[in-house]
Amino acid sequence: MNGELKRTLTTFDVAVIVVGGIIGSGIFLVPGTVLARVDGSVGVALGVWVTGGVLSLLGALSYGELACMNPRSGGLYLYLRDAFGRFAAFAYGWTLFVVIATGTVAALAVATATYFDQLVPVGALGRRLVALAMIAGLCAINVIGTRLSARVLAVATALKVAALLFLIVALPLAGAGFGQVQSFWPERWTPGLMVAAGTAMIAVLWAYEAWQYATFIAGEVVEPQRTFPRGLLLGTMVVVVIYVAAASAYVAGLGPAALAGSSAPAADAVVANFGVGAGRLITIPILISIVSGGQAVMLTNARVFYAMGRDGVFFRRMGEVHPKFGTPAFAIMALSAWAAALALSGTFNTLLTYVIFIGWIFYGLGGIALFVFRRTQPDAPRPFRVPGYPLAPLLFVLSAGFIVVNTVATD
Repeated sequence: MNGELKRTLTTFDVAVIVVGGIIGSGIFLVPGTVLARVDGSVGVALGVWVTGGVLSLLGALSYGELACMNPRSGGLYLYLRDAFGRFAAFAYGWTLFVVIATGTVAALAVATATYFDQLVPVGALGRRLVALAMIAGLCAINVIGTRLSARVLAVATALKVAALLFLIVALPLAGAGFGQVQSFWPERWTPGLMVAAGTAMIAVLWAYEAWQYATFIAGEVVEPQRTFPRGLLLGTMVVVVIYVAAASAYVAGLGPAALAGSSAPAADAVVANFGVGAGRLITIPILISIVSGGQAVMLTNARVFYAMGRDGVFFRRMGEVHPKFGTPAFAIMALSAWAAALALSGTFNTLLTYVIFIGWIFYGLGGIALFVFRRTQPDAPRPFRVPGYPLAPLLFVLSAGFIVVNTVATD
C-alpha cells in the first residue's frame, strides 16, 4: 500500500470542518417541517431544536474523548472495532458506504438540484444533471488535496454563516411573525405530542448531522490530543447557537402558520419581507451551504473507507494514498459513484430518514464504546475526558435509542 496520510489540519480547520459539515441543507429546509409536526407549537419546536443541539454536544464531548485516545483516521469505525470487534466495525463501515455517508451526499445533491431549479428552471432532467455535476465537482476537489478541500470549505463556511447571520438579524427586525404566536406552549402535553416531538427530532438531527464526521480525519490533525477536542466542541457549540437563533428568526419572518407550510423557509421568509429579487439572491448562499455540506461529508467519510481498506475488511485499493495528491483518492471516487447512484434513485425525505435511522444506531454504539474503554482500559492516556461522566454519555446513548425506536414506531 502507498504511504500514510499526513497531519496538516489545525484547530481552526477542525472547527471549520464541523461547522461546514453540519450547516448544509437542514437549517434551510426543515424548520417548517419541525413546526408542522408539533402542530404549530413554537415553544415545542424551539425546544426540539435546543434538545437536538444538546444531544449533538453530548455526542461531541463523548467522541472528543474517544478521538484523543485513538487519534487516527477512521474515527467511529476504529472505536467500534476496538470496543466490540471487527464485525461491528465491518457492519458500520459497509453501512456507512451503502447508506449513511453516500445517502447524505445524495440527499444534499438532490437538495442542491431543487434549489438550483428555483434559481434557474431546468426541469426534471436538469435537476438530475445538476445533482450529478455537484457530486463530480466535489469528488475532484477532494481527490486533488486535503489542504485544498479544507480551504474551499473554509471559504464556503464563511459565506453560509454570513447568510444565516443576516437572516438572524434581519428577519426579526423586518417581520411581524412573533405577533401571530397565539400560545407559545401547548395548553397541555399529551403522549401524542411527545411522539410528534420525537418525530420532529429526526428532521432536527438531520440538520445537526455531521458533527461526528470530524473524528474521521483525526489522523490528519496536528497535535490531535490538544487540537481535536477544541475544534470539535467549538464547532458544535457555534452551530447550536446559530440554529436556535435561525429557527426563531424564521418564526419572526413568516409567522407560525406560514412557516409550518413552507418547504423552503429561508427563501420564503426573505421573499415575504424583502421581495422576490432578494429571495433569488439568498438562494445563492443557500446553494453554497448545501454544496459545502456535501464537501465536508465527502472529505471526512472517505477516511473511514481508507481505514477499512488498510484493515482488509474493504477493497484494498480503498486503503491506498494517491502518490501525487496524498489523498485516499480511490475511496473518494467510490463514495462519489455510489452517492450519484442514490441521488438518481431516491428523494430527499426518503434519503433523510434512512440516514438518521441507521446512523443513530451506530452513533449510540459509539457512546457505549466510551463505557467499554473506561472499564477495559482504565489507565489509557486520556488528554481529554468528557465532563459529567457517566451522565453525559449515558444521556446521549439513551437518546440515540429513543430516536431509533421512535422512527420504527412512526415510520
